[in-house]
Amino acid sequence: MGSAKKAMIGKIVENLEVIDAAAEGKSIARWDERVVFVNGGVPGDIVDVKIIQQKRRFLEGVPVHFHKESAFRTEPFCAHFGNCGGCKWQNLAYEKQLHYKEKQVRDNFERIGHLEFPSIRPILGAPKTSRYRNKLEFTFTDREWLTFEQVREGTTTIGPALGFHVPGKFDRVMRIDECHLMDEPANSIRNWLFQYALEKEISFFNLRSQEGLLRNLVIRNTQAGEVMVTVVFAYDVESERKEILDALSEKFPEITSLFYVINTKRNDSLYDQDMILYKGLPHMTETMEGLKFIIGPKSFYQTNSEQAYHLYAVARELAGLKGDEIVYDLYTGTGTIANFVASKAKKVIGVEYVDAAIEDAKKNSAANGIKNTDFFAGDMKDVLNETFIQTHGQPDVIITDPPRAGMHEDVIQTILKAAPEKIVYVSCNPATQARDLALMKDNYSIEVVQPVDMFPQTHHVENVVLLVRK
Repeated sequence: MGSAKKAMIGKIVENLEVIDAAAEGKSIARWDERVVFVNGGVPGDIVDVKIIQQKRRFLEGVPVHFHKESAFRTEPFCAHFGNCGGCKWQNLAYEKQLHYKEKQVRDNFERIGHLEFPSIRPILGAPKTSRYRNKLEFTFTDREWLTFEQVREGTTTIGPALGFHVPGKFDRVMRIDECHLMDEPANSIRNWLFQYALEKEISFFNLRSQEGLLRNLVIRNTQAGEVMVTVVFAYDVESERKEILDALSEKFPEITSLFYVINTKRNDSLYDQDMILYKGLPHMTETMEGLKFIIGPKSFYQTNSEQAYHLYAVARELAGLKGDEIVYDLYTGTGTIANFVASKAKKVIGVEYVDAAIEDAKKNSAANGIKNTDFFAGDMKDVLNETFIQTHGQPDVIITDPPRAGMHEDVIQTILKAAPEKIVYVSCNPATQARDLALMKDNYSIEVVQPVDMFPQTHHVENVVLLVRK
């Protein structure tokens, strides 16, 4: 039985036509009445595919020979393309990326939600298709993951590295020489710190044994040019820590905020860790339509600053506020949407799980002289209940921007009981959005669907939906 299951692995399937794009940056062909996911394929390619995975309902493979290259195929601009887990659509023309993102929204709404909805508005493309991110996180490792190309070229020495995790491998990190997702000095800082640590023989972290000093590097920036760097150590050796941070600060005077963290946990999450300011300002400031937003080392802020403005402008437009409404902003984060729409509303109530984010939201309101917002921290399904609504007022409009997992069913039921006239649902995952909308379709009709591309070169798409009470 086992051998039968693996009968196709390693075999070459010839002359497959790639006909569609799929999730996770893969593409789709069909062979022998089965779906074949083609890693690195582009719709319009005709290829021979080597099968690397076999399941009952599908096969997965990689191209080994091209009979015809798609007219939509482009040359990837990053040397790490194909090995790094990000930017998997670099080989697909941007206009076709937008086409397939729009299609992803439509397919999810039809197949998962079985929803009735109007024509989808044309997707809003991003102003920048590279160097658009304002935050990147890198991992130190004492054992670099070698690419197939490196092995084929005879590389056998496995040394330390600073870069990104290999997709699906928590303990494997590939070295990154240049990432095209963020402006300078991000690449210069990463590469300099890597070489400095090598020369000073400072130990790199081992993810399995949990040994080694240098653990992570987080770099953030703003459109105004501020730079925040956080160096994460696995334990504290004061002399080495100070030596590293002083050298980093001296080499890069453009760093406006320099933090460090001592993370002794087994996982890399930093939200429960103390961020210690070593030098510079305790935060950066991003501006949007004249509003100032304070960004600390733990703050959530949309990672594409320029396109975030267009996303929030869509949400505000669809809310259609006239000035006398009570607005609930669910999953408010640091209150960006709440503060962005506050001038158009009577009152805005923001709710968020992370205490530190709520503190930032309050600071953002105060910094902008906004007095008609209130923010509350706690688990959404616990905070948002009938008592909360009775206390703070019946919402006329609810704006909700949940994480990729979507909304808890208890939250949806509370929203339905609150019965606002309008709901604006901002989603980074149209699949879970479709699932949630299906639970609301008896009470609300979908009036507008507006996709927004926040992450060019990837399959990810944001989607904003306006619901109106029936």
